[in-house]
This record gives sequence, structure tokens and C-alpha cells, in this order.
Amino acid sequence: MTVKSGVPRYAGDAILDHIEFAVADAERSRRFYEEALRPFGMSIIIRVGPERTRTGGTRYGLGRDGYPRIWFHDGEAASSPIHLALATSDRRVVDAFHASALAAGGTDNGAPGIRERYHPDYYSAFVLDPDGNNIEAVCQVPDLDRAPGP
Repeated sequence: MTVKSGVPRYAGDAILDHIEFAVADAERSRRFYEEALRPFGMSIIIRVGPERTRTGGTRYGLGRDGYPRIWFHDGEAASSPIHLALATSDRRVVDAFHASALAAGGTDNGAPGIRERYHPDYYSAFVLDPDGNNIEAVCQVPDLDRAPGP
């Protein structure tokens, strides 16, 4: 087991502590997620080798501030694709996520923009990861850089 920042920090008052899902190739997914989630300040926090996992595959945990919140592993069949939405209060992070995820080999599934069907300030982008999982970056706050209307 490898931990980058020593002692893990815990979720505190967060409602969602972490998520884990199976992927076809953990190393391929590590390269994708490490690049795609960089705009969120997330990186690999921990790697658990095959000798220490239930599936016999490699397990990675990504997060920030020393706490892994997104886990994936190989060694078992990936199930139906998931939809994972990551929140930010900065629309530039949504844009950077989309560009980084595409550069890392993701497939565009919705360019950055307003999704009026949700609400007037729902700014998001969608990318399919190498296993077809729909990964979304979303900012649900008004654009403070936008000039007010007439």
C-alpha cells in the first residue's frame, strides 16, 4: 500500500465519503483520471497492489488533502457504466476538466455549457472515461464574471 501524504484525512461532515467502481484496466484508468481530475486539485493518494486486494487487481484512490474519495480497481468485470458528477464553484474548472479529460483520451459527451433543462446556472461538461463511464464536472452557481443583463 502506498500513501502519498502520510496520515489520511477523513470526510468530516461530507455526506458522500467515497465511491468505488471496477474498470477494465486500472493503469489505463489511473492515467485518465489523474489528468482529467487535475483541475479539481485531485491526484492519486493511494495505490493498493494486487497482493492486498479482494479482486487480485490493482486499486487506486484519488482525492485531495490526503483523503481518497474516488476509488477504482481492476481484477473483476466492470459493471454497467456509472454517472459520476464532481462539483465546483468555478466554471473555469469545468472547462479545464473537459479539456484535460479529452487530452487524456476521454470521449466528449457534452461540451461545457449551460444546461437550462436543469436550471439557468447549471454549467457542466460530460466526458466518457475509457470504460464508458459518464464523468461530469458541474458548477451550479451564477457566473460572477458575467456582466449583468440589461
